[in-house]
Amino acid sequence: MARRCQISGTSHQCGNRVSHAKNRTKHLFQPNLQVKRLYVPEEQRYVTLKLTTRIIRTIDKMGLQATLKRYGLKLQDLA
Repeated sequence: MARRCQISGTSHQCGNRVSHAKNRTKHLFQPNLQVKRLYVPEEQRYVTLKLTTRIIRTIDKMGLQATLKRYGLKLQDLA
């Protein structure tokens, strides 16, 4: 599976590491992905997803169904 958030689709970003002498070297910034097991009360089951920490915080605040609705997804799209 790719290094991509299953809800937001966030993946790596390209950039440069800049030294004190302003030397620039190419670098990939990877998203902070975590494997999270979430309970879905509507279906009375657990779902394991690979999510960024930002999306985990959004789910804590809004709930899983509201977050999926915001990104135009359904639970069946993730499984």
